[in-house]
Amino acid sequence: MNTRKKVPMRKCVATGEMKPKKELVRIVRSKEGDVSVDLTGKKSGRGAYLSKEKDAVLLAKKKNILANHLEVTISESLYDELLELIEKENGSSK
Repeated sequence: MNTRKKVPMRKCVATGEMKPKKELVRIVRSKEGDVSVDLTGKKSGRGAYLSKEKDAVLLAKKKNILANHLEVTISESLYDELLELIEKENGSSK
């Protein structure tokens, strides 16, 4: 009998779409208040998921969604890091 493995789903905080965890990037706030991109998805702390799409990152930046969700100010460099990551992934898959 062929049993399918359950795909973990997460919700993008910017678009509100439910997607497989692998299609999203996790941003995590540690107990110290440091915010970073969590590529492994295993760092401890408060996490928020964003779609790996330029529009989702720009929307999160415009509406301050990550700052509200993680309850901490988000630096400009984090958004730049996210956009770079998305461009690298989209460039390598095409």
